[in-house]
Amino acid sequence: MNSYATMTALVTGASSGVGWEAAAQLAEAGYGRIIITARSAEKVAEAGASLSARVPGAQFVPVTLDLDDFGSISRAADGLIADGTAIDALILNAGVASTTQLRRTSAGIEQIMAATLTGHHAFTQHLLRGGLLSAHAHIIIAGSEAARGDVPSFTVVDVAELAAASFDGDLERAIEAILRAEPPVKYSNNSQYATAKTFAVWWARELATQLPAGMTVNAVSPGNTPDTQASRAMPAIMRRVLLPLMKLIPGVSHSVPAAAARYLSAIEMSDDVTGTFFASPPKKMTGPLTAATQSHFTNPAGQRALWNVLERLTAE
Repeated sequence: MNSYATMTALVTGASSGVGWEAAAQLAEAGYGRIIITARSAEKVAEAGASLSARVPGAQFVPVTLDLDDFGSISRAADGLIADGTAIDALILNAGVASTTQLRRTSAGIEQIMAATLTGHHAFTQHLLRGGLLSAHAHIIIAGSEAARGDVPSFTVVDVAELAAASFDGDLERAIEAILRAEPPVKYSNNSQYATAKTFAVWWARELATQLPAGMTVNAVSPGNTPDTQASRAMPAIMRRVLLPLMKLIPGVSHSVPAAAARYLSAIEMSDDVTGTFFASPPKKMTGPLTAATQSHFTNPAGQRALWNVLERLTAE
């Protein structure tokens, strides 16, 4: 019997793209139970049906989870906790690509930040409080090469500089302004995306300090993967010109299966690998997973401030 047969994985944003493929690859690897989530019951049911067609006999458990809606997050987590099956691999894949139009959730959180960070924080904390993660659970949150600072047109907001200039040095107030995309923060889609993915790294680093021995959390970039629905909200020039060009240049992009395989590689890492961001090699968009060591990813004051803000914004 495959050693994974008794193990359970959960993948958010599994209705299409990298999340769907990751769920399929987990089933093919032999995981006994794969929980898949999507924003609506219809989408997650369709995903379950298509996944079952690819991997007949695998157990896919559909759960409706809208990461923009704290009520939906609570209902999804409470249902899983009531079921009681421990989760061994938690892949926080859901998110949205950078979009030119500023949108906020009903809680006033900018959409990229909500999908990437606040929703996943609330969901993970629910599961942890409910004791639903196994003793050696591996948590993965989706990162991006855009956070490194070496991808053209993607700039990470300097939180300390913003705090000093506009908030008397208060990092928490500066971070909340970024999460809400409120003045003095000027919304820029690419900057917001890169900063959200930097915050995902800070979140993983901070959570790593709180997890019991045996549990791990890492940020993992799936790499540049144009063939997903994530591009649907991107500016037209990106969708119609730049992405097709990327697919023609060797090494600039890779396939959806290659992207999903990164998550599976990460959940196989040893229990002493935690609080790390893995992405493509410096200045590359694909290639072997490499620990990113840019200095702005190591910011204990920033990551603690971010954590405090997330706890406040997601408090029930």
